[in-house]
Amino acid sequence: MFDYEKLNDCVKSGIFGLVVADALGVPYEFNSRDFCDRNPMADMIGYGTYNQPEGTWSDDSSIALACLDGLSNFNLKENLNDLTIENFSEIFDYTDIMTKIANWRYKKDYTPHGEVFDIGGTTRDAIYNFHYNGVDALLAGGDSPRDNGNGSLMRILPIAFVIYFLSLKYEFSQNEEMKTIHNLSSLTHRHIRSQMACGIYVKIAIELLKNKFEESEDDLTLLEIVNRGISNAKDYYLSDKSFVSEIKNFEDVFSLDIHNFPREEISGSGYVINCLNAALWCLLNNDNYRETALAAVNLGEDTDTTAAVVGGLAGIYYSFDDIPQGWLNKIAKYDFIDELIAEFSKNLYDVLED
Repeated sequence: MFDYEKLNDCVKSGIFGLVVADALGVPYEFNSRDFCDRNPMADMIGYGTYNQPEGTWSDDSSIALACLDGLSNFNLKENLNDLTIENFSEIFDYTDIMTKIANWRYKKDYTPHGEVFDIGGTTRDAIYNFHYNGVDALLAGGDSPRDNGNGSLMRILPIAFVIYFLSLKYEFSQNEEMKTIHNLSSLTHRHIRSQMACGIYVKIAIELLKNKFEESEDDLTLLEIVNRGISNAKDYYLSDKSFVSEIKNFEDVFSLDIHNFPREEISGSGYVINCLNAALWCLLNNDNYRETALAAVNLGEDTDTTAAVVGGLAGIYYSFDDIPQGWLNKIAKYDFIDELIAEFSKNLYDVLED
């Protein structure tokens, strides 16, 4: 018997953790580190960079919600052999997910106020390729070294819930699991560096979910949990020669020492490696959701995305109740987000209980 309330709480903690931190960072986006040091973010405010009211979330949350919605529907029947999913990566409709992302861009779906006010270049081009040029969803994303912004990392969290909770009932290969993550990254960011960043992030999220959802005699620290996820990802990428050439780009994370880096060596830029490093640094150097999210914003530069990426992880680890109620009360379309989460959770639960 699976516990729906506990499942939904895990999803709600992670998704609202992402959205709230995103909204926290929106007014400060593109501000320098020096500006943030002189005017540190201390609470959720409005206006600033995009002149948006407080509680407004950006493209980060919009596309993550589109992915959450798209991942609510998957087809096990054709790939299910008893309790083994033969081709896990094929149970998802990537075209439908990309259509939902395009509907955000062109129909203003999944927006807080009916407008799109922020979009990254690589993401914009991928959506255009898919929607107007008819490029296959899995081939729409850019695949050059210059296409390694954090646009897929910011929206990848929902697949962690699907992978983790389905693994409680079904067996599927790690290769298929990672292929799914890479496919989802490829919708907008097809270069293997972005794929690997997403793989590392999801592996960490899965370990956080294990710690939250499963009873264990092990009393692991946050650092130990995160390092398990990093090590699992590293072992996988070292075992596949097609990724080995990129390993050097993740040395900071794979060293398992990112938490000891001085703040001046942590960048808040939109480059996917910097974003992953910054998110993990903020997560491992703070003791609650509030301080973790504020630390991300106060790094400066791509404040909303750094905060969103770490906010999802912090939400899972610290739980929904640790997200400041005052911040939650300000979030635009709170009920809409809550309903998407509930539908996603129910679909997962129904499959587990079937």
